[in-house]
Amino acid sequence: MNVKELAGQLEIPLILAPMFLVSTPAMTLAACSEGLLGSFPAHGTRTPEVFEEWLIETTEGLERLRGESDGKMIAPFAVNLVVHPSNPRMEGDLEKCIKYRVPVVLTSKGAPPDAVARIHDYGGVVLHDVANRRHAEKALEAGVDGVVAVTAGAGGHTGTINPFALMNEIRRIHDGPIALAGGMTTGRDVLAAQVMGADFAYVGTRFIATAESSAPFGQKQMIVDSIATDIFFSASVDGAPANWLTKSLSAAGIDLDVLRTTRPGKVIAAAETHKRWKDIWTAGHGVGNIDDIPTTAELCRRLKAEYRAAALHPISNDVIDQMAQPSG
Repeated sequence: MNVKELAGQLEIPLILAPMFLVSTPAMTLAACSEGLLGSFPAHGTRTPEVFEEWLIETTEGLERLRGESDGKMIAPFAVNLVVHPSNPRMEGDLEKCIKYRVPVVLTSKGAPPDAVARIHDYGGVVLHDVANRRHAEKALEAGVDGVVAVTAGAGGHTGTINPFALMNEIRRIHDGPIALAGGMTTGRDVLAAQVMGADFAYVGTRFIATAESSAPFGQKQMIVDSIATDIFFSASVDGAPANWLTKSLSAAGIDLDVLRTTRPGKVIAAAETHKRWKDIWTAGHGVGNIDDIPTTAELCRRLKAEYRAAALHPISNDVIDQMAQPSG
């Protein structure tokens, strides 16, 4: 399968981002059942054996859905694979992706050409997370099919560059597939990402607050109760730039003023922090547009309806021409 074929298997160009300790096979299958690309991270499972169980559950679930579809579009799924040498599970998890012929592999933290080639050998598609132009150049040199542009405002580990700026920089070096990530919560946002030049929208935070999400209820409710200014950006918690729910940091006893001047990684290195890590939660800038906790399927249907409604009412050429005329 190539990326063009992938796009043809989706009702709208939306990828449900893989989220650590949030994504589940149930969420993935619910998204796929609505024609959207569901996903989960390999490292989100406790052991390689559990990862294989998830792969079996997902592949068998998709076979069942396709058998019952009666012509309804059922999307493929994706797995996020951390391909950095520091990941001790990388080789084994890659072997499982190959064994189960995972249609789309979302690679991150390194782009080894041999891993990309092995995924391509069975017909898989590789999209790689990037946060700047140099990351994109290295990934493309490794042979990936496309990139995920992680921009400022994305939940969890995030980029720091404005989405317009990063999209334009990557488009200068790459005319192939780009998925845009960062702060999107509606179907209109998906259409806007396409107008900006993206092929797919990569949506995560909006799906944390869903019934199938494995996030604790407190995190889901905190997202519902938060707005964009309740998101705290810091690289000091685990050593990488990330967006955190401010209220969860405060509830864990972390002094935000101290955190602002703490060197990267020092907080998570503290032994006492490990015990409360499960209560320190991430989210992106789109939280201010989230006010309920629907099922994944309900949310997917809402996003599709919003996307189609927005597509029916584009700015007309007449309006563009009128706006381009000099005033007076």
